[in-house]
This record gives sequence, structure tokens and C-alpha cells, in this order.
Amino acid sequence: MHTTTSAAAFGLRFELQDYLVDLYKSLKNDLPAFNGDPSWTLPMPARYVIAPDGTIAYAEVNPDYTRRPDPSEMLPAIRKAAA
Repeated sequence: MHTTTSAAAFGLRFELQDYLVDLYKSLKNDLPAFNGDPSWTLPMPARYVIAPDGTIAYAEVNPDYTRRPDPSEMLPAIRKAAA
């Protein structure tokens, strides 16, 4: 499954504002062609820890790809899910 398709299925993509569409176009970056659909969207980085029973033990989503949690923030959830 293509990244933007799975991102859309989980609500993890966002539509670019008009000024960003114009910028991308000026840089010859054709997101609709890359995405394989007519949208001007980008996926959001997300991290999940899913326990063996299927419950979500940890979830983090942020459209700002430069803001990522420290891995140590996930460790308690991983340890709990693995127990």
C-alpha cells in the first residue's frame, strides 16, 4: 500500500495550504503525481506501540516531522505491552 493511501486510511495526512501548493509547484514538485491521486497532501509521522491483544499502548502523531519524541518516552509502553 502506498504511504499516502495508508496514511489516509488512518487519518494521518494533511492537505497543503494554497501558498505551499504554489511553492511546491514552483519547485517542480508534483505531489499529486507522486501520491498517485489528485490531492496535495503529505503524510504525518506517527508512532504506535500495539500490545499483543491489539490495544494501543502508545500513540504519537505530529505533522511537524522535526518534532520527534525521545525513544525513552516509548520504552515504558513497550515494556508494559511486552509483559
